[in-house]
Amino acid sequence: MKKYIVSLILCVGIFSLTSFSQTEKGPVIKFESVVYDYGTIYQGANGSCEFHFKNEGDSPLLLTNVTSSCGCTVPKWPKDPVFPGQTAVIQVTYDTKRLGTISKQINVASNATVANVTLSIKGSIIQKPSEILPEKQVNNGFTPVAN
Repeated sequence: MKKYIVSLILCVGIFSLTSFSQTEKGPVIKFESVVYDYGTIYQGANGSCEFHFKNEGDSPLLLTNVTSSCGCTVPKWPKDPVFPGQTAVIQVTYDTKRLGTISKQINVASNATVANVTLSIKGSIIQKPSEILPEKQVNNGFTPVAN
């Protein structure tokens, strides 16, 4: 009987802790997408993209730092708290002067329950075709005659 009572008390205690942890979740960051694909773009094209997110938690979300894997990728993020239920945007600009494959990461640090999230940008940059206008052919020395 003592084992039964101890087991019952233990089960109730674990259930109480589980229920308590579900109600106290803190800030929760949820991105619409963690990957942005530029596809194939021309050299010098607009390299800006946005990552939309929402605070699905029950307390204010603070982004403490947003860094990129290299200097060719520049993130811009909200410095003010994102309150529960609110949405915000991290803007990323990639320098499209370089030719080749794009594969960069943006690290988002915050006070969320999952404190670090990695965003990615990908794509390919190709050289812009030259803009040569066709030349008008002129036949020197020939004058049309009207009949």
